[in-house]
Amino acid sequence: MATCGEVLVKLLENYGVDHVFGIPGVHTVELYRGLAASAIRHITPRHEQGAGFMADGYSRTRGKPGVCFIITGPGMTNITTAMGQAYADSIPMLVISSVQSRSALGGGRGKLHELPNQSELVRGVAAFSHTLMSADDLPQVLARAFAVFDGARPRPVHIEIPLDVIVEPADHLLGSEPVRVERAAAAPGTAAKMAALLASARRPLILAGGGAIGASASLTRLAEYLQAPTALTINAKGTLPSRHPLLIGSTQSLAATRELVREADVVLAIGTELAETDYDVTFKGGFEIPGTLLRIDIDPDQTVRNYPPKLAMVADAGHACDALLHALGDQPSPVRAGEWGPARAARLKETLAAQWDDAATAQTLFLDTILEALPQAVLVGDSTQPVYTGNLTLDLDHPRRWFNASTGYGTLGYALPAAMGAWLGSAQEAAQRLPVVCLIGDGGIQFTLPELASAVEAQVPLIVLLWNNQGYEEIKRYMVNRDIEPVGVDIHTPDFVTIARGFGCAAQAVSEVQALKAALVAAAGRQGPTLIEIDQRRWTDNALD
Repeated sequence: MATCGEVLVKLLENYGVDHVFGIPGVHTVELYRGLAASAIRHITPRHEQGAGFMADGYSRTRGKPGVCFIITGPGMTNITTAMGQAYADSIPMLVISSVQSRSALGGGRGKLHELPNQSELVRGVAAFSHTLMSADDLPQVLARAFAVFDGARPRPVHIEIPLDVIVEPADHLLGSEPVRVERAAAAPGTAAKMAALLASARRPLILAGGGAIGASASLTRLAEYLQAPTALTINAKGTLPSRHPLLIGSTQSLAATRELVREADVVLAIGTELAETDYDVTFKGGFEIPGTLLRIDIDPDQTVRNYPPKLAMVADAGHACDALLHALGDQPSPVRAGEWGPARAARLKETLAAQWDDAATAQTLFLDTILEALPQAVLVGDSTQPVYTGNLTLDLDHPRRWFNASTGYGTLGYALPAAMGAWLGSAQEAAQRLPVVCLIGDGGIQFTLPELASAVEAQVPLIVLLWNNQGYEEIKRYMVNRDIEPVGVDIHTPDFVTIARGFGCAAQAVSEVQALKAALVAAAGRQGPTLIEIDQRRWTDNALD
């Protein structure tokens, strides 16, 4: 007789789930009853926050939801930080937890791992949180979850299963078929109206966000047809190839790019919140769109937030771009202002290139060195200085190869477990997986340092590049600039190389280009993780010699 927990594993397999991240506990062992006999690989992090970050990284490279098995109470409070990052960045994640038996829900009886209302606590970082009150409802609630992942703005979903429901007989559910939905197509009438406005524009511009990463080819064709300079948010990097003449990077926070946006008479925003951490990383305001704004998003609510548009379309980004291209074929050939399109984009790039200071130059050399040694690498970042710089200066040729926690929710410690998940998700077969590089600072890595043990255990060839500036230097600078005496930012810096070796990792310190290249190539050939420490001061001094 198959229990609800065993049937859950089978139904997840039917939905294509091949990895689960979780830490078994007394309240979740029944979720594991059917796992060993399945084709799903279980990865054990050292903290539930790590499980969530791994699922997040897995989802970003694989393009489908990462799945977690989490215990009641402390397991769920631990993972909510990771869910918050995924929620902010529209990342699909399925978190399945246990909860007290139905008769004990909300009872306040001092049960193990008891929360007054676990579902209510989690609801703020989830598309929805559902308490499964009967095994019979399992197929339906899974279908709801995957409808969000497939057809709506993808965000975490939480399903909690009471302890007595997990063990309910559920043989009759084994034949349940997955239910999948298609993403919304573009409304022809709205597409025609948008096309008319775009065709009449003399200075069109595109702002594309993470919601457009699945529409790379269509978006590129649309930009080329319109001859529209195109800015990408940090989560959309690679949606246009790095050397495309219309690409103006991810520099919307800088004055020169803002000036170009102000020059545009029609701005098409696709799959972007138009939010602070993509358009105002200085947190000083001033980003303006005086031209006619058109917005496309899968989320109806998002089409009118932050910057209200003249016209909005609720649709999948790829479908919308294709519909606009089709509708533009019925419009007169566009007439562009002189020195627009590639010429204006090139002039912007020249202006920006002359602005980078010594620190940005040294950090860009660091990032370029990584990609010279490992051209196909996926770079997963934390909130650390080379990541801030790369957000502005680095462009890539494919999406899903640059993402980090410096945007949106902005949590520390993300990069290490997320990079581990990214490697597992980058391809179905281990031999086909791309090299994955974790970019993290000496402060951030101390949030999730034990996940090195998880990477050793799972034989993930993760490359951890530790940018060491002996403390929270970015926050220290922020305090000084505000005339606040620095407190709490000059933290103790341990011997990371020795610690990493103690976990079973290869580890070394480097400080110049050729040594870093050699270390990266060697690390990519290993079966387990490697930590490479870079002292910020020594690297910068060598880079500027």
